[in-house]
Amino acid sequence: MKESCMAMRGARMKLGLAGITAGAVLTVGTIPAAAEFQPSVETLMLVDAETGQVLFDQNTDHPLPPASMTKMMSEYLILEAINNGDLSWDDEISISDFHADLSHNPGLSNVMLRTDQQYTVQELYESVAIYSANASTMALGEHIAGSEGAFVEQMNERGVEIGMGELMREAGSEYGLDELSAVFEEQLGDFQFVNSTGLPNRLLEGDHPEGTGAEEDNYMSAEATATLAYRLISDYPEVLDTASIPQMTFREGTDDAVDMMNWNWMLPGTQQPDSDYEPIDGLKTGHTNAAGYTFTGTAEKDGRRLISVVMGADSESHRFTETESVMEWGFENFEEAEVFPAGTTPSGQETLDVAKGLEEEVGLITTDAVSMVVQDGEEEAFTSRVEMDESLLTEDGALEAPVEEGEVVGQVVLEYTGDREINYLPGAEEAEMTVDIVTTDAVERAGWMSLTMSNISSFFAGLWSNVSTTVRGWF
Repeated sequence: MKESCMAMRGARMKLGLAGITAGAVLTVGTIPAAAEFQPSVETLMLVDAETGQVLFDQNTDHPLPPASMTKMMSEYLILEAINNGDLSWDDEISISDFHADLSHNPGLSNVMLRTDQQYTVQELYESVAIYSANASTMALGEHIAGSEGAFVEQMNERGVEIGMGELMREAGSEYGLDELSAVFEEQLGDFQFVNSTGLPNRLLEGDHPEGTGAEEDNYMSAEATATLAYRLISDYPEVLDTASIPQMTFREGTDDAVDMMNWNWMLPGTQQPDSDYEPIDGLKTGHTNAAGYTFTGTAEKDGRRLISVVMGADSESHRFTETESVMEWGFENFEEAEVFPAGTTPSGQETLDVAKGLEEEVGLITTDAVSMVVQDGEEEAFTSRVEMDESLLTEDGALEAPVEEGEVVGQVVLEYTGDREINYLPGAEEAEMTVDIVTTDAVERAGWMSLTMSNISSFFAGLWSNVSTTVRGWF
């Protein structure tokens, strides 16, 4: 196959409690064991695309050549420029001698480009997203940044900004792929981009981007790759409009027409029926000798979207069968579930005393529901505790009138009690595990006469209590 392409150790967030006061435990459930996924590749990751929750990961923090999955960052910057108004789909781009020569290399994935013609941003972008065209990618990057070297700097800067991890450029130039496994403990970093395409620089015959080495390659951990895909789909969901096109003709009706068959053979309509997987609609394949066969896939089923990263598969079909297997496992074993309903009366804290009010107490209720992605049977694997806002209460634990309806007086704090470690991609917001407790009614402050009579009543009640105690002491 002539397609050529080229993973970040992100901070993991575990659900938990902090600063919880004593409260009522609502639920602790027994969780049936779900079938564990057995991967057939060494490096694999599965992520919920809505929340960024990691559903499966294996060997995801080692930087590896991602091949043309590198182009996801190029696509990110292209779509960013479009959305910022710095680039238009109708803008025309001239082609350099180098890009024209490269586009005629039969060993690389390309469409034919010529120096005596101009090409719109849209048709070049389509050749990148559908056909992984290398020269088109370079031409777009150079047009946006002035040179591919400057574009690569933007790629690396944006990678850090969106949470892909630490840049490993210096380490990447010092070590080749064969040596990386022996020096992982030296913290090489999580990713590096040395060009816009994912090709090893050595294939560019000395015309590699300025500021990079002739023997350098691109690297991403599977986690960095998943983070990039997560942000690309989240920030620019229109990327899937093009990535999901099974085939298109470049420059149709001209001598340079190229039938672009999407390298993502899982898309129905790519004339690879053995790989068809109806829910798939993206995202980017890759292959080089160093990388093996790689694929960042995304699929939507029953309103849920997943992202998978497969690296180091041993064939074109292997990367797709592994993707379908882990996707189906994810869809079958995980779901978004409501783990705490809205409008719940907190157990053990149904009411709150009111001081100096026309009413002696006020009802309490929770506000929003809590939903999160859970494995089958985990809906019951949560405890909840009540945490009142002590700053609002008197020494006797009462709320002083006046009280407004819907006033926030505390929180219900949830804790996951299952066996699974729940992690999220860097930059993804972990599930909200607190719910506000509010008052159900308004309570007016009592007038001075009512307060006076209440104080007199309290005085005589206290006096009588003291007298009774004294009299009982005489006998």
